[in-house]
Amino acid sequence: MNVRLQPGETAPDFTLATDTGDTMTLSSLQGRKVILYAYPRAMTPGCTKEACDFRDSLASLQAAGFAVVGISPDEPEELAKFVERDGLTFPLLSDPEHKVLEAYGAWGEKKNYGRTITGVIRSTFVIDEAGEIESAQYNVKATGHVARLKKQLGLDD
Repeated sequence: MNVRLQPGETAPDFTLATDTGDTMTLSSLQGRKVILYAYPRAMTPGCTKEACDFRDSLASLQAAGFAVVGISPDEPEELAKFVERDGLTFPLLSDPEHKVLEAYGAWGEKKNYGRTITGVIRSTFVIDEAGEIESAQYNVKATGHVARLKKQLGLDD
């Protein structure tokens, strides 16, 4: 059975490689609000749309005090290509063993073109300055998600 994080729970900490090959921990971001979004695969159409929407909204999200971080099972080298190709301006985390994705409930069975497969469940987590889950959204749609999230956060453009 999949984990489903709830508001008020402590967000699971992590240490993962980034697109640059450096490591990042959630605890290093404590004191900032964080939007952690899980996506299935770099450079696929839906994931590119979502990443570019976050990129295009980054200034307003940062102005409101949010850091944006993406996470997928892709290796750092693949993430670096994604960042370069699409001009992404926020860190992407590599979780090839999907341990962090599992801890957040963003890995499990899902329907894909009528088949049940195991993989990343596209999800977004808003984490407050103290490291607690403010919002956990599962099975989000890539298109329009960032706009909906900004509206929920009271950040309408």
